[in-house]
This record gives sequence, C-alpha cells and structure tokens, in this order.
Amino acid sequence: MTRWVTRLIIANTLMFLLGTAAPLVVTVLMLVPAEVLQRPWTLVTYMFLHGGMWHILFNMLGLYFFGPRLEEELGERDFLLLYFISGLAGALFSFLTPHAAIIGASGAVYGVLMGFAFFWPKERILIWGVVPLEARWLVIIMTALSLSGGFGGGDSVAHFAHLGGFAGGFLFLKWRARNSRGTKFQASLEVPPPSGADLQRWSRISTERMHEVNRAELERIQAKIKASGAASLSGSERTFLDRFSGED
Repeated sequence: MTRWVTRLIIANTLMFLLGTAAPLVVTVLMLVPAEVLQRPWTLVTYMFLHGGMWHILFNMLGLYFFGPRLEEELGERDFLLLYFISGLAGALFSFLTPHAAIIGASGAVYGVLMGFAFFWPKERILIWGVVPLEARWLVIIMTALSLSGGFGGGDSVAHFAHLGGFAGGFLFLKWRARNSRGTKFQASLEVPPPSGADLQRWSRISTERMHEVNRAELERIQAKIKASGAASLSGSERTFLDRFSGED
C-alpha cells in the first residue's frame, strides 16, 4: 500500500460510516448537477459518498488493486491529480442526467483503472479471480457497458460518471506525457551531471517494499550506470532515482 491510496481508502470508509449514521450528510454532500450553482462543493464531496456496502467495497477494492502501482509510477502529486481530475470529469459528465443524485468514488477509481491500463495495457487481470483479461480490454469493455447503460437508462448506476472518469484520466495522462517530453528536453540542456552525493544516495535505495516493476526498472538503471556512467542517465531516469531515494 502507498501513502495516498491508504489515505483515500480511509477517507472514503470514514465518510461512508458517517453517512450511514447521519443520512443528512449524504443529502448535503451528494451531487445533483442541476443544483451545482447552489452547492458547488458537491463536485468534490460526492466522490467520498457511497450508497451501500457493495458500492464502497467494489470501489475501494479497485483503488486497492490498481492504485499503489500507479501511485509509484506517477508519484504522489500526479496520482492525486489523476484521481481528482477523473472524479471532477465524472461530475461534469453527470450533467447529462441533470436531476439525478450522484454519489460514489467510481469516476475517480475508473480514472485510476485507466491509468493502470495506460502504463500496463497487456497486464492480465483475473476477473472474479478466474477469468484472465488484459487491462486494456477491461477498460474497453467497461466503457462499452457504461455507454450502453448511460444511454439505455433504466437503472440507478451513474454510468456517465464512469465515462467521465475514463475520459478525465486519459486526457490527464496524455497531457502529462506531452508536457513531460518538453520538460525532459529542457532538463537535458540544463541539468548538470550527477554528483558523488547523488550516486551515494541512489545506491542506498531499498527494494524491500518496491513493486516488482519498479524494482526491475531500478536494476536496469543501475546496470546502465555501470555500463555507461551516471552522466548517460536521462531526465526521467534521474527523476525515478530521486523519487525512490526520498528526493522527489
């Protein structure tokens, strides 16, 4: 578990317990798109409310399984940006059903799932612990189901919030990728070679609690340093080392 995934799960659980004990809290904090000018805070607060045990369980399981690896990949700041931008996009898409009451972290969690599929599209996920499905196909299938449910109507699921979560997560990740390319180019022109202190700090990175994907990346970078020297590291590789050595 990573820091912000843990905090988000705790926050959602506490708000669920509070809403169960005091239903008025849900009434005040839920999103009704047609009333958003009178209650603008609900664009954020709605994503910390849930309508029942199964609702919060599925959302928090999704955050638990997909969130930590993505938080390690993006870093804490960008992970939170992805989460809340996806949740806000879910709120905006919900204006397609202006008088519906919208609650749940689904939009934000769908953005996390989009992020997972963005970086590891061929990662196999066991649906119900049995059926293997690549992450990219899971997103495609869930998008199709949300489109069908949203325009088909007839149930109480916030399908448009799900679609908004996917859209918000995807747009944020594309913007981040484009922006990082420019940042890396600028950094390659301005950043001085690593110092001896940098090398010592990077050598002390612990792999005990590191995800296997990040551990493999660390080993690759360390091999590159041995073969070509620290000056050969790209900006993203140095950022990776800084993040895991506590300098991010």
